[in-house]
Amino acid sequence: MSFFTGLFANRAKLGVALVTLLLFFYLAVSAQRGWVLLTSPELSAKLMGAAYLVLPVVGAWALIRELMFGARTEQMARILATEGRLPVDDLPRTPAGRIVREAADAQFPRYKAETEAEPQDWRSWFRLSCAYDAAGDRTRARRTMRQAGRLFAGSSRPGSRPDA
Repeated sequence: MSFFTGLFANRAKLGVALVTLLLFFYLAVSAQRGWVLLTSPELSAKLMGAAYLVLPVVGAWALIRELMFGARTEQMARILATEGRLPVDDLPRTPAGRIVREAADAQFPRYKAETEAEPQDWRSWFRLSCAYDAAGDRTRARRTMRQAGRLFAGSSRPGSRPDA
């Protein structure tokens, strides 16, 4: 499957591509405005132009960081799916489609205990992140997924099983 076929088949990826494109446009306009102000003869304009150029740098850094986070998360999910160790999404849902919080909270201790037992295994951190997300704690879910990503990147053979 080509990149573009996968992109248009997945609405989330299409949304990411659209937001990325809009951010690139915004960063280009900001950089252009910063350059115009930098070339102005007035000192205050030059200072504003320098400040304007910081914005595209910070925006580009944040964009690259988030795209790398998404790509690494997707790579880890593919490995777990291949191994048959990806958490199954079988929690009950409300009529609006939200996960029933009590059901997610009931499963949480299992994933927390698994992570405490194997703190150096990125797979357990990934599953714990999914449990946080199901429980509605998105901040901890992202923080935990970043930990999984750090361990994944530091592993000698990311696709290999820890017990192999």
